[in-house]
Amino acid sequence: MKLFVLAGALAALSTAAFAQEVVRAGSTEAKPGPSENFTGSVRVRLLISPTAPGQAGTALVAFQPGARSNWHTHPAGQTLYVTEGCGWTQVEGGPVTRICRGDTIYAKPGVKHWHGGTAITAMTHLAISETRDGKKVDWLQPVTAAQYRGPAR
Repeated sequence: MKLFVLAGALAALSTAAFAQEVVRAGSTEAKPGPSENFTGSVRVRLLISPTAPGQAGTALVAFQPGARSNWHTHPAGQTLYVTEGCGWTQVEGGPVTRICRGDTIYAKPGVKHWHGGTAITAMTHLAISETRDGKKVDWLQPVTAAQYRGPAR
């Protein structure tokens, strides 16, 4: 009986050890955002890739002033949480909207949009991107200087 209890305890410990993953601070490297998807100085730190059966991945994205993503869509949507600074985001056809630390933005599936720092402030956000059929983003054309500046602010 004691051996059975010990085996059960060891099995429970083994399962618990793999029940979650801890990504230690500094264990993932921030890399430059690819120039084919971003304008200006952008750093992307991939935190977690989607792991089945889940479908969400997370990244910390830092935009310097004037930096921004290209226009893009997400097949299954994306949530952004601004962790530092202020930036801008825009849905195609809509106004440029100021977003600041503590704001949460949800981009619905298939909605064309962009986001980045303002002309004078940096902005960092946590991006939680859902995947559909293994794809989390469809990158489109760069945001032009005129689109980025928008109407007089």
